Amino acid sequence: MSVGGSARTDLLSRLGEPARSVWAKHDRDNDGWLPLWRHMEDSAAVAGLLWDEWLPPGVRRLVAEALPQGETDASALAVWLAGVHDIGKATPAFACQVDQLADAMRDQGLEMRSAKAMGPDRRIAPHGLAGQVLLGEWLEEQHGWVPALTGQFTVAVGGHHGVPPEHGQIKALYAHEELLRTPGVSNRVWRQVQTELLDACAERFGVAERLDGWRAVKLPQPVQVLLTALVIVSDWIASNPGLFPYFPEGAAHSDQDRLAAAWEGLDLPATWRAEEPDGSARELFASRFDLPAHAEARPVQEAAVELARDMETPGLMIVEAPMGEGKTEAALAVAEIFAARSGAGGVFFALPTMATSNAMFPRLLTWLNQLPGVAGSRHSVHLAHSKAALNEEFTGLMSRKGQVTAVGVDEAVPVSGQKSDARHRAGAELVAHTWLRGRKKAMLASFVAGTIDQLLFAGLKSRHLALRHLAVAGKVVVIDEAHAYDTFMSVYLDQVLSWLGAYRVPVVVLSATLPASRRRKLVEAYAGQASASTSWNAGGPDAYPLVTAVPPGGEAPLVRRPQASARSTAVQMEPLVDDLNVLADRLESELADGGCVLVIRNTVNRVLTTARALRHRFGAENVTVAHSRFVDLDRADKDSTLLDLFGPPEKTDARPSGPHIVVASQVAEQSLDVDFDLLVSDLCPVDLLLQRMGRLHRHRRGQDQEKRPPRLRTAHCLVTGVDWTAAVPTPVPGSVAVYGRYALLRSAAVLLPHLDGGPRRPVQLPTDISPLVQSAYGEKPVGPEDWQEVMKNAAEQFERHRSDQAKRAAVFRLGDVGKPGRPLFGWVAAGVGDTDDTPAGRAQVRDSRDSLEVVVVQRRNDGSLATLPWLKPDRRDRQRAGVELPQDATPTSFAARTAASCGLRLPLQFSGETMDRAIEELEQLYLPNWQGRESPWLSDQLILALDEDCQTRLAGFSLRYSPDDGLEVTRAEEPGGPTA
Repeated sequence: MSVGGSARTDLLSRLGEPARSVWAKHDRDNDGWLPLWRHMEDSAAVAGLLWDEWLPPGVRRLVAEALPQGETDASALAVWLAGVHDIGKATPAFACQVDQLADAMRDQGLEMRSAKAMGPDRRIAPHGLAGQVLLGEWLEEQHGWVPALTGQFTVAVGGHHGVPPEHGQIKALYAHEELLRTPGVSNRVWRQVQTELLDACAERFGVAERLDGWRAVKLPQPVQVLLTALVIVSDWIASNPGLFPYFPEGAAHSDQDRLAAAWEGLDLPATWRAEEPDGSARELFASRFDLPAHAEARPVQEAAVELARDMETPGLMIVEAPMGEGKTEAALAVAEIFAARSGAGGVFFALPTMATSNAMFPRLLTWLNQLPGVAGSRHSVHLAHSKAALNEEFTGLMSRKGQVTAVGVDEAVPVSGQKSDARHRAGAELVAHTWLRGRKKAMLASFVAGTIDQLLFAGLKSRHLALRHLAVAGKVVVIDEAHAYDTFMSVYLDQVLSWLGAYRVPVVVLSATLPASRRRKLVEAYAGQASASTSWNAGGPDAYPLVTAVPPGGEAPLVRRPQASARSTAVQMEPLVDDLNVLADRLESELADGGCVLVIRNTVNRVLTTARALRHRFGAENVTVAHSRFVDLDRADKDSTLLDLFGPPEKTDARPSGPHIVVASQVAEQSLDVDFDLLVSDLCPVDLLLQRMGRLHRHRRGQDQEKRPPRLRTAHCLVTGVDWTAAVPTPVPGSVAVYGRYALLRSAAVLLPHLDGGPRRPVQLPTDISPLVQSAYGEKPVGPEDWQEVMKNAAEQFERHRSDQAKRAAVFRLGDVGKPGRPLFGWVAAGVGDTDDTPAGRAQVRDSRDSLEVVVVQRRNDGSLATLPWLKPDRRDRQRAGVELPQDATPTSFAARTAASCGLRLPLQFSGETMDRAIEELEQLYLPNWQGRESPWLSDQLILALDEDCQTRLAGFSLRYSPDDGLEVTRAEEPGGPTA
């Protein structure tokens, strides 16, 4: 262990009675307490174990490279900072808070005023800031350090509660020395105690002889962040009384016994230590992904693995390839190689949505179970999004009962005093470890699948940001669907990439449709201007598939241009009049021999009105609706049904034999491996349209698609949602509201040669993907001459919108990486506080308007409440439909969780002023036994109660819900169709 070994005497033996009397922790319920020296020992010991057994090698290496004696210095520094982090508690401003403990210190000559007498001035000296000042003074006065160089070390003490101090706070404290040491005779005693504690820590933790050698060190800011984060984690663990009992009970145990029991009780899974795989790409993919016999790795997969092996230093890799080319598997294979070479201790797979994250999670687990060094051993995994606790796949991995629960003293998370029972401890398996839960710590798990928000939060100035940086600094980061992020999100993503480059974190970016300009910006953000300005795309802007890689620090990128796999699809494109009768007539003709059609609309309103018209023509049983406005369980059931009916032929035989139409919103664009015979789509940006076309003839059904209906053996895409008869195509208003006129017009312009009557029919996939995307997102004019005036006006509006997005995103965005040696003072100043992974935080990184989320239940005619009546049983075959929810008692955990699984985000009609009215009305149904602390599943949730007909009114709107159509909203005074 890195604390210094048993040869050094303990801290207590180095201290006089006044220093021994200083307290650090107190339990008001039972009067238990902890001396400061004891907490210093505990924190340092934990830091040593974390350094040796949990911190990924790559993180340790980054810290070590900043110090003269490398790893030896680095481990000593980490342990010492953890040991001294609470030195600010040896001050009157802190010690006065508990009268009996303050009196014991007064008996030793440490005089202080009462907390009441000090008044609000105490807030000028929070113990973290006080500790930073005391440690800085000690380094200057006792060891001759230059004041300008102390802050880079002491900021880990000042920021250990999540926010590094700002210059103004430091200056204010220097003006109130009485908060650090009581004036008069006692001043000398206070100073002596503070010096004695710091001297003892320096000797005990093995840095006394190294401080002179560190005086000229300039710590890079990423190293300062990592040290701060390690101090925070060490403090949180050492502050758990279930692991480190308070005195007087805790005084009976020796240092060794105390630490051994705590570490066993914590039972933290060790970090992953990847081994670089040998053999060919085919052998690698066969062993990790169960390739069928004689199957080969696809060219893009081989190119990605080859390039990863060719890179001297793992860095950023961008994989651009068509849908269905195995980019996910390529990313995981590259992640394994990168992890082995960089010392990463895990993988974070970032995806656009909760649905895509949920779909990825079991794939990640399957890969892990095939991975040498993971399969058969115990590692931590996590599903990172706001509703992960409702995911049965994830909750099934929760550690056995009795494990120590998550503890974060700055999170107000419940703390368990239970000791770990070996009979219940998880063995050689993947576990969702209990300590690595909560929004502050969850990302510290070794293997994580989650929404892109979790990565973007690393660029959001918020409390405990250092923990998020530690989480990603120790992993390989995979970013999927990179084309799906708008200007606002890209501002955060680019800044996060710049920090990842500074941490030397390997990153793999995946996209089927990435504009060349966006690729260039990603490289520039990660590796710096030097790489971006290099002429490295000699193969031409339309090279596709394309694999680009660049190491951290600005070297010229490496490029591979593999062939696409032999699979290709020719898609006949045709404009279609935006009229429901025309659509129904056309589908009636196309489906004469049966077939499966996907109709994608750009708004939920258009989904519902289209479905209503098509059901009238084809029958309700032949039309399925899919969009985002279903409760969580119904949404998951929809996805499962779509996969069962329209999934790959080798995985399902339930495909409808007769005609069937799925009318969906953008939820059908990504994640679902579904295959249709015909596609009808509203006009959308061309990269998204190509994604939608990836659901058309996605799989081979017989030789030359002979198992499809004869009329549908050639892939057809009908493009609607546009007035094609206008001089310049005019998209429907809803599409303009979602995507903007400029992106839609450029999409129409580049598609024009492929549309009915154009000279370049059909669209050849994947050959035409890159030319279409690069043209649509390039700077050159596109489209006929008579479109240009309208295009120009739309471009100006688009630029204003993009500029506004970038400016608003920059408000709370983290700054650039500072020069080595510059302290992190003010690092998250003027930030969002504690709201990172909350609705407000997610809105900040996604540029989304505030919206309401409710839990949907049913109110029966007798006034009782129950879960929705159509819910299917859970995986253990427990009935979830119609479960009674008592209003005068706390619901059972199963009932409460079932209700919470019916969360629903209300549409934008309920934002702005209407939101206030809606909240006021929803709060009229307040059930203390549900929404208080007694029911964690329903605590603080807003409850939307539907009547027996699944209808209600809210804020002037009529709401109707069904498992077939989801939520429909109409104005209460207007009985027409749904409004959005």
